[in-house]
Amino acid sequence: MFTLLTNARVFSPEDAGLCSLLLYADRIVAVEKEISLFNDVTETIDCRGKWVIPGLIDQHVHLTGGGGEAGFASRTPAVKLRDLIEAGITTVVGVLGTDAISRSPKDLYAKMQSLNLEGLRAFMHTGAYAVPSPTITRSVRDDITFIPAILGVKIALADHRGSYPTLQELLRLISDIRVASLLAGKKGLLHVHLGNLPEGMSQLNALCDAGIPIHHISPTHVARTEALFAQAIDFARRGGHIDVTSGGSRFMPQEEAIRNALEAQVPADRITISSDGNGSVPRFNAQGIVEGLSAAPVSGNLQLLPRLIDAGIAVPQAVAMMTANVAQSLGISGGVLAAGERADICVLNDDLSLAHLFAAGKQVLRDGECLINGNFG
Repeated sequence: MFTLLTNARVFSPEDAGLCSLLLYADRIVAVEKEISLFNDVTETIDCRGKWVIPGLIDQHVHLTGGGGEAGFASRTPAVKLRDLIEAGITTVVGVLGTDAISRSPKDLYAKMQSLNLEGLRAFMHTGAYAVPSPTITRSVRDDITFIPAILGVKIALADHRGSYPTLQELLRLISDIRVASLLAGKKGLLHVHLGNLPEGMSQLNALCDAGIPIHHISPTHVARTEALFAQAIDFARRGGHIDVTSGGSRFMPQEEAIRNALEAQVPADRITISSDGNGSVPRFNAQGIVEGLSAAPVSGNLQLLPRLIDAGIAVPQAVAMMTANVAQSLGISGGVLAAGERADICVLNDDLSLAHLFAAGKQVLRDGECLINGNFG
């Protein structure tokens, strides 16, 4: 069954101008200036006046919920399939947060696989905040080596809710990640939640100084404080990827922080954006007591896109920060619109709201209305 999208302004994420896209099964067959209609095309969608971009890749979503810092009633709920679809997300990476006591990597794995079965593409990181990391197989090496959907290990640094690991403990952990990734043919990531304590990224720089390849280190929440963001700029200039959170804590508007990074000569392809969706955003007072709590929306990336463009960031660069750059940083396929690629596609209205969404060639959102709900909405 062929589907034809016509008259689309295509950002692949590069600006391809006005094009048509031909889809068959779960793949893009062609992206061309003109594609003639033929008998086997079962549906044609006129995208006149609309932008077509790759489906968003969100590398930091609390699929099973987050929070809990203000007691059991403050635990955020699990993500619903509909929420991800309405946010334009076709690929998602699940993570745990503060609470690895009432939640576990096994629970996260089950939720991740349910999303794969329901039509999206989902991965996960094992671990949570603490070192040693909670795992499925009781071994970081075995989790990464033998479970295809596990891309790396999440920990927390520079955060009062973390476990304050030593440099030697981090070296042992990232050595396990590296060995496992070599065996499994993966990139292998130490995905690092960064808090607002003064040490910031100092331990990550020490890992690089000790000889660890920088591509194994994946810092997120880097725009939380001004001092942390300055460290992140230096890290990106050193060759690393840095991940800005669209829906969580930040010292200035995200679009301004990203523009400042570009002006500081950070290569645009080193910047990624994730939502921290469904993660809690607690507010602590000077005594460390929770004064308030909210949850980051999974739609944060889609909401940020027009603000990036309004801030003067080129459309291909802005789109890539949520698609191609993320795929590159994770070591996975996708994030581009080209023949042979999986047909994960966002169609955006002229105000950059989501008009249609295709996941693996199947239309899951039409004219802003979700077409599938999953088993439980």
